[in-house]
Amino acid sequence: MTVEDIQSLCKKLPAVTEDIKWGNDLVFSVGDKMFCVVGLDQSPTTASFKVKDDEFEEMSMRDGFKPAPYVAKYKWVWIDDIRKMKKSEWKKYLEQSYDLVKEKLPVKKRKELGLM
Repeated sequence: MTVEDIQSLCKKLPAVTEDIKWGNDLVFSVGDKMFCVVGLDQSPTTASFKVKDDEFEEMSMRDGFKPAPYVAKYKWVWIDDIRKMKKSEWKKYLEQSYDLVKEKLPVKKRKELGLM
């Protein structure tokens, strides 16, 4: 997987925005709420994303994963090398992270974005 692959998967989802935060992190959001962060200045490239509550412990113990700094309490995980997951896994987890974040948006915001 490459940053461009992640970018392509994220941009296929409805109402996704992309920007750079904190100087060097590529951030994907829906309704101004982040669902994926890619560390552009890391080598190898790292990333963080939200997982389901019941997956958090298991994901955090996988090789190359750990609870994401600052946002672990919201069930975000961090992967130390984006190449450690196959494209099919990335697709699953990015769509899931997107859905988890989208579902928490206020109804008004989801309607505004055409997500209802």
